[in-house]
Amino acid sequence: MAETIPSFESITHDLTRHINLSKGFKIWMTFLVIGLGVCLYAYYLQLKNGLGVAGIRDYISWGIYLSNFVFFVASSLIGMLISGVLGMIGVKWITPITRIAEIIAIAFSAIAGLVIVMDMGRPERLAYVFIYGRFQSPILWDVTVVTTYFVLSGLLYFLTLIPDLALTHHKIDKLPPVFGKAYKILSLNWANKPEQNAIINRSIRILLLLLIPSALAIHTVTSWLFALTLRPGWDSTIFGPYFVSGAFVAGSSAVIIAMYFFRKNYKLSEYLTDVHFNNMGKLLVLVSLVYLYFNVNEFLVPGYKLRRADAIHLQDLLAGHNALLFWTVQIGGLLFPVILLLFRKMRNPGPLMLISIAMLLGAWFKRFIIVIPTQEHPFLPIQHVPLNFKVYTPTLTEIAITFVSFFLVLIIITLLSKFFPVIPIYETAKEKGVATITIP
Repeated sequence: MAETIPSFESITHDLTRHINLSKGFKIWMTFLVIGLGVCLYAYYLQLKNGLGVAGIRDYISWGIYLSNFVFFVASSLIGMLISGVLGMIGVKWITPITRIAEIIAIAFSAIAGLVIVMDMGRPERLAYVFIYGRFQSPILWDVTVVTTYFVLSGLLYFLTLIPDLALTHHKIDKLPPVFGKAYKILSLNWANKPEQNAIINRSIRILLLLLIPSALAIHTVTSWLFALTLRPGWDSTIFGPYFVSGAFVAGSSAVIIAMYFFRKNYKLSEYLTDVHFNNMGKLLVLVSLVYLYFNVNEFLVPGYKLRRADAIHLQDLLAGHNALLFWTVQIGGLLFPVILLLFRKMRNPGPLMLISIAMLLGAWFKRFIIVIPTQEHPFLPIQHVPLNFKVYTPTLTEIAITFVSFFLVLIIITLLSKFFPVIPIYETAKEKGVATITIP
């Protein structure tokens, strides 16, 4: 039986029907705002009483705040992989996924910079990084590339959204009039004219060309913050590609989770099909195998040389204080999921979403393993200090402050996906061979 080609009107209806102030949306946003408020009170306590309310001490000065920063930077790279790399080489099946990846890139990169502020005892001095920053400092590089990547991701998202904004302005009637006016302004008088499409397409190509090196730089520079030291566990030349490959795993997992919930909640099963989940599962296997190689390389080389400091660090990870977490992350968050994904049934939407959750959690705890244990093994012995100076344990206040970033990310993703189409309308119509319309 030949496939029925939908009309442009039906595609538009399907991809915009979720744009409304539904009861479920209001309940969800209320939960996020209340949770954010509670966690922000914890941050107020830290501002008032100092970083002593966290588990951070003299020896372990980077806690879960920095683990969170590395995780958020990593997850944001998926925008480059989906829209940049796959989009530039002309992969067609990514069309309904590109905007989801861009939303995640914007949300995670936007909050990544704020996460650093949580780790500052004097956040009002953040401006000094820009005023007195030195080019020799990787911290200045990090701030620069994170900001650049966020701006490029935002511009890319906006440019691809312009045609849909013009259409949404004409079609949406379930929102207050102010939304329609905002959509009209943001659409920049786009009317599906050839010259307008040429400008947008050319601008998108330029942004994609800029986005790829920017994305590679954002996590490579982050890895240099670790690798430029002589600490065991960080003193490695592979940290650049190691961090980037791990970023693709975290980002791909986040996109799959978002795809599943958008498919269910926004009734997009005709557009986010089993084929898309199967292909994303294959992509996740590919990037995971690359990441697995770097994981083996990370421990095999220092294990072969086995210098004294590296031996202490590896002993702790493999059979010591952090062994349970280490093996849980390596097996439960990477190796076992990859094996499951080799089977076709595990790449169906439901199983793939659950596997992606396990891999995303494993990605966060992997950052914890990278950041924390190394600081517990300084070259000089720790003497005459309390136990909480020797072993890092995050406090309840610190955990609550960490959740601020997750609530903010969920708020950004919720707002962008609720008030704008999460799947490109015009690109989807063209891919299905449907004639588009000209906006009067």
